[in-house]
Amino acid sequence: MKVIRTLIITISLVAFIGQEASAQFFKSILDKVAGKSASTPTTTTATTTTTTGTSVLAPSTLEIGTALKQALEQGTTKSSDQLSTLNGFFGNAAVKILFPPEAQKVEKTLRSLGLNQLCDNVILSLNRAAEDAAGQAKPIFISAVKQMTLQDVTNILLGSNDAATQYFKRTTTASLTAAFKPITKKSLDKVGATRYYGDVATRYNKIPFAGKVNPDISDYVTQKAIDGLFLQIALEELNIRQNLAARTTPVLQKVFSFASQNMLGN
Repeated sequence: MKVIRTLIITISLVAFIGQEASAQFFKSILDKVAGKSASTPTTTTATTTTTTGTSVLAPSTLEIGTALKQALEQGTTKSSDQLSTLNGFFGNAAVKILFPPEAQKVEKTLRSLGLNQLCDNVILSLNRAAEDAAGQAKPIFISAVKQMTLQDVTNILLGSNDAATQYFKRTTTASLTAAFKPITKKSLDKVGATRYYGDVATRYNKIPFAGKVNPDISDYVTQKAIDGLFLQIALEELNIRQNLAARTTPVLQKVFSFASQNMLGN
């Protein structure tokens, strides 16, 4: 976190001084954080730093912002990819979709009548529909990342461990819901979830003196699919914050290698 905080403080300060002086100011701050005095000679040009004999070219403020956005883009993409695979929802207990709370009494009653397979088919179908819809989240999350401002990035990286997740909830929930609804309904029809759940609700509604259950399941699955995505993103965000070694692009490698070389251990 010390590396990230120093980078963000540097970026924030640069935002106040203008572009012309930003490069020199950026280096002077990093020099101070690295424990260098104004009189200490450097062994490379003004854009490099040498502390262990191996120099890393100092990243620009644009590269720093790009690197941090890339980290978030990778996290959201990974979440979408993981949940959209076969058993992405069904095989993950943390996000697995079960009967709606108001219909759990339906499940219990039907299982007591020996209709276990019917109930199991419903649960499997709900999760298959969510897996089918999850892949559609990727471009929505990527768009939200690209629209981040410097202030957004600063708030996220200096905020709580789920600050990015909360940002995505604020900026993507409406778009996700609009995108997921038709896809989820189509997916529910495709995998038979609408029919299975409709059969369950219809059979239960025929039981004398039993409360009626809404046979339409699409809104419930849409919301649970979105909830599952945000839960997975929260886990990826925690990994991004704690595991700076996940440098999978050149700019990520450059930014965090430079930061580690100059600031770790101070």
